[in-house]
Amino acid sequence: MKILALDLGTSSVRGVVLDVDAGPRGGALARRKVRLATGEDGTGTLDGAGYLACLVDCLDELAAGGHLGDIELVATSAQWHSVLPLGGDGEPLGPVLTWLDTRPEPLTGAHGPDDAAAFHQRTGTWWHRCYWTVRLPWLRERTGGRVARFVGLAEYVLGALLDDAPMSVSMASGAGLLDLRRADWDVEACDLAGVRAGELPALAPPGWCGRLRPGYARRWPQLAGARWADPVGDGAASNVGSGCVDPSRAAVTVGTSAAVRLLETAPAGAELPPLAEQLWRYRVDHQHVVTGAAYSSGGNLYAWANRELRLPAGAELEAALAQAAGDLRILANPRFGGDRPPGLAPAGCGELRGLSFGTTAVDLLAGLMTGLCRLVADDLAVLESGLDRPTEVVLGGGAMAASAWWRRAFAAALAPRTVRHQRNPEVGATGAALVALGRIAEAAHLGGISRTDEPDAPETAGDAVPR
Repeated sequence: MKILALDLGTSSVRGVVLDVDAGPRGGALARRKVRLATGEDGTGTLDGAGYLACLVDCLDELAAGGHLGDIELVATSAQWHSVLPLGGDGEPLGPVLTWLDTRPEPLTGAHGPDDAAAFHQRTGTWWHRCYWTVRLPWLRERTGGRVARFVGLAEYVLGALLDDAPMSVSMASGAGLLDLRRADWDVEACDLAGVRAGELPALAPPGWCGRLRPGYARRWPQLAGARWADPVGDGAASNVGSGCVDPSRAAVTVGTSAAVRLLETAPAGAELPPLAEQLWRYRVDHQHVVTGAAYSSGGNLYAWANRELRLPAGAELEAALAQAAGDLRILANPRFGGDRPPGLAPAGCGELRGLSFGTTAVDLLAGLMTGLCRLVADDLAVLESGLDRPTEVVLGGGAMAASAWWRRAFAAALAPRTVRHQRNPEVGATGAALVALGRIAEAAHLGGISRTDEPDAPETAGDAVPR
């Protein structure tokens, strides 16, 4: 048995083939960069049709390479919070709004929940521009009332490929419209969003699986009989793929953006643990929740610096960062993209202080990267406030895999906690596969996790869950 894991990210879409224990198979990875449209007004959008085309290209590449044989299960990790308005013909009425878009605002005269604290405990979210409670009325007004229904990016692309594509409870919780305990649409949240019956996707029941549409089954006959599991929010999948599946371990994941999270068992219908007012909570599946804080900046800080500054490359950059950190002179606010919930600062809030004529490009980058480490450390302390001891931390994601210096900077900021690193950069794909397999608990024993001061292994493609 093999598993195909899809990662519907913000900067790229990827398909990776895994073995039965969710370990990546060497060479079986296809990736396409996607164009994120951004603007000084807070725009952060993707083209839905173009994104679907990139996913299809990835599957074509894997098929051409002979990697899709014996695939029995397809798992998906997808970005939370995205939304796309569709017309009566099912076609998009505009681009996909991503988590990065800070433009949505409550309409004039609109009001939030009757009891904001109770709403936060029930849905894990706030009345905030990141969630559908604010986004849907804003989109409906901008599209002239022509919206027939709303979907997320995952439902849009999978709806094109599959015979049916309901919304998972994980993706619905990231939309901010789910009663986490009941695992069903929250009546007050839907009222705030102004949505009626039929305007939201159906919710996937436990154990749901889909099948390819006939046209795509002919295109990829190897996938014709495969089961497609319902998508998992990228943050939840990354926790599982990092081996952080109980409150003893926190995941710090840095890809395009960044987040710190704890995963807990919380079956639908059961009472949920208290939720600190600064933190969000979403569902992983019908049996687990994940609680944490997220940031609009992460690997995109390095991408900006690499584009705009004259930085050295590779080992030379790592050495220069180490030297700069010995005399860190730049204090930085890394919130270039504004605040994620519950903050309301708009895009363009980044700051650099302590500049002098001796400041170098590497000094600026070191200040920005260290600034994010400090934000994470502050929020991890809040996450731990309900625990009886500090957590162990596992760093994961593509940006962590790419920079040993940044891993050491996080270890310093999070001291005296034990800080480890999951060397597998595809933590989202691995985590989504383990959720689909019903093997979340086993992720605590994932291979590839080492201390940040240990040298990276030369080959991690075979790391897997122990048999």
